[in-house]
Amino acid sequence: MSAAGHPHRNPFGNQHPNPAWTLREERRPSLQEPSAPVSIPRQILPDSTYLLTRRCFQRQFLLRPDRRVNQIFRFCLAYAVRRFEIQLHAFCMLSNHYHLVVTDTRGNLPEFMHWFNEYVAKCVNAKLGRWESFWSPGSYSAVRLDDANDILAKMLYVHLNPVEAGLVSKAKDWPGERSLPSDMGAPPVSVVRPAGFFREMGPVPRRVELEIVLPDSLSEREVGWLEERIAAGERECAARRIERNNRFMGRRRILRQSPFSRPRPGEPRQKLNPRVAARDKWRRIELLQRLSLFVGAYRNARRRFLDGERNVEFPSGTYWMRLRCGVLCAGP
Repeated sequence: MSAAGHPHRNPFGNQHPNPAWTLREERRPSLQEPSAPVSIPRQILPDSTYLLTRRCFQRQFLLRPDRRVNQIFRFCLAYAVRRFEIQLHAFCMLSNHYHLVVTDTRGNLPEFMHWFNEYVAKCVNAKLGRWESFWSPGSYSAVRLDDANDILAKMLYVHLNPVEAGLVSKAKDWPGERSLPSDMGAPPVSVVRPAGFFREMGPVPRRVELEIVLPDSLSEREVGWLEERIAAGERECAARRIERNNRFMGRRRILRQSPFSRPRPGEPRQKLNPRVAARDKWRRIELLQRLSLFVGAYRNARRRFLDGERNVEFPSGTYWMRLRCGVLCAGP
């Protein structure tokens, strides 16, 4: 299997496979082996808002901004949010990772991320003339955001990311694909399909519109607050760099970097992989407890299903087993 996606799936076919599919009997023993690694299941609920992150293989600058890479990222994002009915609130494509803040209106997050990551990887790999893995091992990070304050905090984090990283002094000066608070509610922007990978007469449209929307829990007042906090964050970062006698890298040096290079050794790496975010401590504890109950109920139901109990009920938010095996699921 390539890192870009599943080799046997038709990305332009039906969005959801036949729910009548069941696990093949010959595959069941390998799934039941105690030593087989089992990832923590994601609970996928409609109308959930997330901070999404995906990093490039070995932290290489494979997404180093240029005209083609920017167009690839923007087109794939525009097409994926439209196809899977995702609301896009904020995004930033850094040289070796990206961040999105989205609302999954229909519970399509895994399919959205699969398509988006697969085709960004395939298109950029084709541009660079490489065949190796594009994304870092494992899956993407999806942090569920609990309320309006958490959404605002993560949107601010996304907008200020190039500044906090010491790349540019102003968020608007970042040469890669990114959004700004003023983009929310603005008319959709038309994006042309990039050349070099998609078939000329294939099913992917030649042009698609990218729309960035204001989260339902926020108002125009919060847009102004975000703009003020971005300006304040830029001033704070500039003051810290002057105090430490460090310069921002700047657009020219960023654009001269090789896409096959990577950060210098010793750069701190992300160690935590949170599933939820809540500024209130007790609310965060409650959300983690709910997630723990979901994981326990899911694993218990999965074990019973693999033992032959086909009428077992899985907890609300079950995704893979519901779509691939047609299992019964509890209501929300």
